[in-house]
Amino acid sequence: MLPDQTAQRRNGWQGTAPAPVGLDNFMLTPSISAYNAHIEHIPQGREIMSAAASVARTAPLYQRVSRVIPPIEWPVFADDIEAILELKRRRNAVILGHNYMTPEIFHCVADITGDSLALAREAMKVDADVIVLAGVHFMAETAKLLNPTKTVLIPDTRAGCSLAASITAADVRLMRQRYPGAPVVTYVNSSAEVKAESDICCTSANAKKIVESLGTPEVIMLPDEYLAKNVAAQTSVKIIAWAGHCEVHERFTGAEVRALRRDYPGVTILAHPECPPEVIAEADYTGSTADMSGFVAREQPGRVVLLTECSMADNVAVNHPQVDFVRPCNLCPHMKRITLGNIRLALEEMKHEVTIDPAVAMRARRAVERMLEVK
Repeated sequence: MLPDQTAQRRNGWQGTAPAPVGLDNFMLTPSISAYNAHIEHIPQGREIMSAAASVARTAPLYQRVSRVIPPIEWPVFADDIEAILELKRRRNAVILGHNYMTPEIFHCVADITGDSLALAREAMKVDADVIVLAGVHFMAETAKLLNPTKTVLIPDTRAGCSLAASITAADVRLMRQRYPGAPVVTYVNSSAEVKAESDICCTSANAKKIVESLGTPEVIMLPDEYLAKNVAAQTSVKIIAWAGHCEVHERFTGAEVRALRRDYPGVTILAHPECPPEVIAEADYTGSTADMSGFVAREQPGRVVLLTECSMADNVAVNHPQVDFVRPCNLCPHMKRITLGNIRLALEEMKHEVTIDPAVAMRARRAVERMLEVK
């Protein structure tokens, strides 16, 4: 568990409206970004002048995120942001950004943002030649399944997922043998090969609805054990679970939730359904990342905690300046592999294209489409 992310990442910055970032500031501080800065040399001469110009041109974008990104960090991002915006126009590309992306990606270069379900739905509507998935690999595979004729890029092929890695297609076949007749509901946090062995997919936002839509007394639900247990607590359908866990959400505990209530009286606590059941029992509300964002917009709590990945609170806070966000969180090392720098490189070189074996893709696509057909 990290301490208050604001204090750690922002070093006490209070989010007041910044003065224009000056050339002197940039020369003195070429890079302090906690996540996305990879500066290999101190900029000199024309580079400095060019960087200062990029800062000025991207000032309107900075205003969107000025509450969560200090002005001294912006020069590190501005050039990449400008380049990405131009590359999108040149390549006829769109960027799909998951809610766990850092704010400079989520609010400044992504065209479509949301949770796994929203990105899956919107991927089908994209009118572009190229899709860049700012998220993890299974999300890029899902975008490719739903857009087989488009070029789908993942900026870093190492951006994986502990849940997706916890199960194989062979495991699913063994589960079917052990529980004959039980349909397989597979969380989208899984590989295309695993989806291909499944009857239908689900997300954390629609898992209960998907389980009950099948009209059977029991289902196999893969691979997230905690999501399965949390759904089982809400339905009469018997859930047969796999023992996969999200390395971000499994680390939250009921004791930590109680400590938050003690330290922040009156705080509203929202938990992701990939958290252990003891955490869900202590929380005020449970929902997907989209559900959490909707709750904050709808209820406007005075002070709130989001028990999920770190960047989620930053991204929601941008749109709700009146809400006080307490930020104990866990970083997803896979999501944090996606940076402005490698998004830019992916578009410049058209690298890391996602491909899926056609025989696998046909079956996996059907499992995803069945999910999207459930209203």
